[in-house]
Amino acid sequence: MFRREINSEIEISASPEEVWKALTDFEGFREWNPFIRPVVGEAKEGARLRVQIRPPGGRAVAFRPAVTKVARNRELRWRGRLWLFGLFDEEHIFEIEPLEAGRVRFVQREAFSGLLVPLMTKRIDQALSGFEEMNRALKERVEAGKDEPAV
Repeated sequence: MFRREINSEIEISASPEEVWKALTDFEGFREWNPFIRPVVGEAKEGARLRVQIRPPGGRAVAFRPAVTKVARNRELRWRGRLWLFGLFDEEHIFEIEPLEAGRVRFVQREAFSGLLVPLMTKRIDQALSGFEEMNRALKERVEAGKDEPAV
């Protein structure tokens, strides 16, 4: 069985609650997320999602992962696969790590496993570029929201 893991992280001037709100507002992804959109479903353990990713330089790919972990304001995970179990499986992990007051580290990781991993190098590299784009867009979205007047 082949394995590969990728990750990207960014510091955001916001509370864990503010980042979590943007991360779990799947409908809002259409407005700001250049990599993962749309996502249909709920951030609830056991829920099945419909996800489409649009990696930079690649074509859109749709899949139906299951949410495996929801730790409010800290971590969201889902697990999916391409075709059959053991060919190209993935676990996507979003983590929010509190730093000093008013700052967090947002980490996006994905662990790939299966027989096709060595043949998917380009797709995995494109996904990493997508992580970086999404992380920057999330930072901009959340930090810009802090400047909006309360209604």
